[in-house]
Amino acid sequence: MTPTPKWLQKAVFYEIYPQSFFDTNGDGIGDLGGVEEKLDYIVSMGFNAIWLNPIFESMFFDAGYDVSDYKKVASRYGGNSALTSLIKACHEKGIHLLLDLVPGHTCINHEWFKQSCKPEENEYTDRFIWNKDIWNVDPKFNWIRGFYDRNGAAMVNFFSIQPKLNYGFARIEHPEYEEPIDGEGPRKTLEAMEDVVRFYLKQGIDGFRVDMAGWLVARDDDNTATPKVWKRFFEAIKPEFPESAFVSEWAVPAHSLPAGFDMDFMLQDLHYNSYGLLCRAERGKHPFFEKEGDNETAVKYFEIVNPQVEEALKQGRYLAMISGNHDTTRLSEWLDAKEASLLYLFMASFPNVPFFYYGDEILMHYLKGISSVEGGYNRTGSRSPMQWDTSLPSAGFSSSAKTYIRLDEDRAGLSVEEQEKDPDSLLSNLRKILLFKAKHAALDNDASYRMLENGKNGVLIYEREKGGEKLRVYLNPRGEGKAFSASGEILFALGEASLENGSLSLGEQSACVVKLA
Repeated sequence: MTPTPKWLQKAVFYEIYPQSFFDTNGDGIGDLGGVEEKLDYIVSMGFNAIWLNPIFESMFFDAGYDVSDYKKVASRYGGNSALTSLIKACHEKGIHLLLDLVPGHTCINHEWFKQSCKPEENEYTDRFIWNKDIWNVDPKFNWIRGFYDRNGAAMVNFFSIQPKLNYGFARIEHPEYEEPIDGEGPRKTLEAMEDVVRFYLKQGIDGFRVDMAGWLVARDDDNTATPKVWKRFFEAIKPEFPESAFVSEWAVPAHSLPAGFDMDFMLQDLHYNSYGLLCRAERGKHPFFEKEGDNETAVKYFEIVNPQVEEALKQGRYLAMISGNHDTTRLSEWLDAKEASLLYLFMASFPNVPFFYYGDEILMHYLKGISSVEGGYNRTGSRSPMQWDTSLPSAGFSSSAKTYIRLDEDRAGLSVEEQEKDPDSLLSNLRKILLFKAKHAALDNDASYRMLENGKNGVLIYEREKGGEKLRVYLNPRGEGKAFSASGEILFALGEASLENGSLSLGEQSACVVKLA
């Protein structure tokens, strides 16, 4: 298996939802020129990598996750030339750039699907999964039918405008139209996706976040066939582009990492990962990082995650922890700025590749009850425009008063401009955390890890070591101070911390990083 890129050892990602980040042409929609214009801000925060949500040509019924042309950047984002400019600008500033790959489906107006809909056999006939009989469909799957000349129904993945690409079936039940993963149709589909990836890697893109990576093969109940498909993909791509990085939306590192992915996301309510235990209400319990949080949530979290961390480090690969993303309710629903600061120190010091969602650095609100935009539905409230300043009409996001998702009306104190003036703001704290992380090898994403306290007593204590440096992290999110026997030197602190005569005193809702002798 190809080693992971060395640059991931120090990578800290900033996820950008391009529609909502910064609008340079006044149409109320963010664009790639806006991302480029804000690169200095991104660097100043301590981020050295970006994940862009989908930017390809699309019907935008699912915010770009319904691709109509993989090789064209949507005109509303500035087209392919804007991406070329952004790649160059990112690399000049030392930023790596990941695009969002949607390999499982296209939209109904993609040329591949249009050709596949024709009754005459052609090279795209088996690019998608078609039942041979328009009436006799497998009820375990979703289908679209009746709109095309071809006799049959096409399987869809999510929305009805997203026909599923054909990567085969793990178990054949209808041999008249189902193929195994090594069938001709699935092989050609995989080759087509490899071609898309090469197209961008050759331009200098540094890799991809892969949407729904664990759901390529149909009827793959035990997750054994989909990893085989990804192994073939990486065998074709990685030798040619060894420094490219791929992070999977899979949340099962036991499957994704051996398949060849460099990282796997820790996501809420997906299989074996429970990142919500730390920072979001889950199953009626208060998350650990709340001031009055439930200690058992951390105990449960580390029971699940520690074995996965150890296995990832052993493989030379990574887990990827998120503050939130375009599909999750914003963090501000559960944590305040002080609580979030402690969470962010944990994310930066725990062995993982951390991903921070735009706006989480200023604790932007989740907008409840707003109308769905571009298939966002309840997720739309986490996708509102970035609040750069207090100016009108659109908080520095756009010169237009009409933005495609409305602004938060209750945003006092929640802008970059305001928080940059406050040395104790969440933004200022995150900046200090990330700049501290960058200076210490023992906080590299691949540094060794040993847990000492797993939250049972309301605190987290763990050690990281690399390159002759050994650090111990103390996190106390509770509303009362704590004391510990300790020695060494405090290098970094949030809140109140002092270390004298072998005793470490940690104030309420405080944390520190101690350098051990």
